[in-house]
Amino acid sequence: MKITKIQATIAQVPADEPLANGPAEKGATRRFVALKISTDQGLQGIGITFFGGALTGALRVAVEALGELIVGMDPLRIEAIHQKLRAAAGPSGPGGIFTLASSAIDIALWDIKGKAFNKSVCELVGGFRSSVPTYASGALMRHFSLDQVVKAADKLVKKGFKQMKTQLALPGDTNVPKEVERIKRIREAIGDKIDLMCDINQRWDVRQAISIGKQVEKYHLFWLEDVTAFDDYAGLARVAQALDTPVAGGEYVYGSVPFRHMLEARSVDIVMIDLMRSGGITGWLKIAGMAEAFNVPVVSHLVPEIQVHLIAGVPNGLTVEYMPWTFRCYKEVPVPKNGELIVPTKPGLGLEFDPKVVKFS
Repeated sequence: MKITKIQATIAQVPADEPLANGPAEKGATRRFVALKISTDQGLQGIGITFFGGALTGALRVAVEALGELIVGMDPLRIEAIHQKLRAAAGPSGPGGIFTLASSAIDIALWDIKGKAFNKSVCELVGGFRSSVPTYASGALMRHFSLDQVVKAADKLVKKGFKQMKTQLALPGDTNVPKEVERIKRIREAIGDKIDLMCDINQRWDVRQAISIGKQVEKYHLFWLEDVTAFDDYAGLARVAQALDTPVAGGEYVYGSVPFRHMLEARSVDIVMIDLMRSGGITGWLKIAGMAEAFNVPVVSHLVPEIQVHLIAGVPNGLTVEYMPWTFRCYKEVPVPKNGELIVPTKPGLGLEFDPKVVKFS
């Protein structure tokens, strides 16, 4: 089997908050780079990536440029393709646009591999289980009012979510009592049986993380995420050691090597893997295996329609972030039932782009 054609395009969807109908900026959109790889045996694989900024056009060009290099290659030789792309990229790797672009290609190759062997990606990577817990993400954002967040949290419980994530490090005129009160009010709204995670997005320093972290421990957070600078491994380790609440991190990291430093320093209790920044499914699996060697669970960041295969496929997969930003790009996606996602059983990713949203020329 040989790769015959690479097509990339930019898909644009409204930047809404669909989980609890939260406030959204009028006219705001999210842009993704979608990819389709065709083969001489009629099999096609799809991939997706995004930058979340003004460089989406440049990312599409990077996907196309890397894709042209692998036309004529066997799509099942995924590591050989990776090596060729790394060599061609030279000093532009291993992070940044190169990794984001090559990840889209890698995802599409795994989709082809699943279709070639008539297996889901979950089965190919281990097939540990057929369903996996999922948590609602994006409905309890820090820039939403406290009243909005409390109402949204109650809506999520009524929708059947057993896990959800909020944010601290509040914007504007904030202080420690306000931060703590926010967690208190959300916990009161959802009760004690719901897992509540909290993301800081690197906005605290080490001292704040320990101080505020200790004050919210009585509300039994499932984890505190990205409490300080992602590459301050020593600082993160101080926080992880000081708190009873598990510390999660990793979404900002490119490639696998920084995870080794993170794990060796005992910087996190839970490893969070971003599919695009990790180098696609191939890179994701290497990080998950490394975390398993350190007896650490892994969780996903974004693209739950793909990450469900990976978290369900490995033995140390913990839960899937259900943030459905990309869902409008597909005809059909896995949806949560009673707080869990069922792994698609169709070959490959089990996904098909919606041609009304993802338009290839």
